[in-house]
Amino acid sequence: MNAPTYEISSLTHFYNDNPVLDIRHLEIADSSIVGLVGPNGSGKSTLLRLLGLIERPTRGKIRFNGRSAEPFSDETRFQITLLPQEPLLMKRSVFKNVSYGLKLRGKYENLGDRVGEALSLVGLSEEVFARRPWYALSGGEIQRVALAARLALKPEVLLLDEPTASVDAVSAQLIKEAALRARQEWGTTLVVASHDWQWLYEICDNMLHLFRGKIFGTGRENIVFGPWQELGKGKWGKKLSDNQEIRIPEPPDKDALAIIDVFSVKEDNLEKGPNHITLSGTISLLSLNKITGLVHATIIVGSHPFTVGLTDQQIQAQAIYPGKTIWVQYSIDDIKWI
Repeated sequence: MNAPTYEISSLTHFYNDNPVLDIRHLEIADSSIVGLVGPNGSGKSTLLRLLGLIERPTRGKIRFNGRSAEPFSDETRFQITLLPQEPLLMKRSVFKNVSYGLKLRGKYENLGDRVGEALSLVGLSEEVFARRPWYALSGGEIQRVALAARLALKPEVLLLDEPTASVDAVSAQLIKEAALRARQEWGTTLVVASHDWQWLYEICDNMLHLFRGKIFGTGRENIVFGPWQELGKGKWGKKLSDNQEIRIPEPPDKDALAIIDVFSVKEDNLEKGPNHITLSGTISLLSLNKITGLVHATIIVGSHPFTVGLTDQQIQAQAIYPGKTIWVQYSIDDIKWI
């Protein structure tokens, strides 16, 4: 059995004495696709830089293919490549940008063919773009050229930081397809940080939810932010924009984050109970979770999105579809705090 591509243990990382990552244990399997989700500032980009071995963790160990990995070591630096959210191209032609990494590695054989192949993967014609200077590219084209430069290397690991965040729809789709081709054709391990949850759930073998530098859950948890207020008679919660109330037990502090597990989505026949909270919402999105096989329904309650996993049978029995108004339920007793 192959060693995992990455194994992280007892890792903590600080910037200016501020903790940004705290990961007790994490394994990323060979040739897998792993998605990273979480709000801005949760540590996703930092984790990618550490996996890219361009930073050394403050404490802890990162093993790559079963061996201790050091930043910029000869054993690893040509096997891992990172595409940052805002890549910079060298002030050269597209051909020279894409071929630079190959030349650095001493791979001059069939250089033109490899550059042409990489450009083709991201939907750029070699005849049209190879001689084009860096300043004559659109934002989406810059991102695609930067990805082509990494795909030309046929890397063992490709790390992508919000690869489609600031590009046009056509470029975003081509970037997505090119990344998947790397896994399909070369067995490349992909680690992708993105706010495009629907895409990640369609392609990923595993999902990691990062929050405040820690990993928990699968990315589909319902996290509700404070501040919380006392609603009277020992009841706590917050009012939503449509005057419905999210109810909670007394929070550890007024700004604590609540993880709320929706246990029921129904048109009627809701469970009764003093700690069962019922809210009305509208289904806004249905997406298939490749990992569990469930369909995740995103339901807007007031202005807050709740997510719940449903089986095909539940979808069909209740005629679930976007735009439908439905009831969601959760139990106060099951709320967890961050």
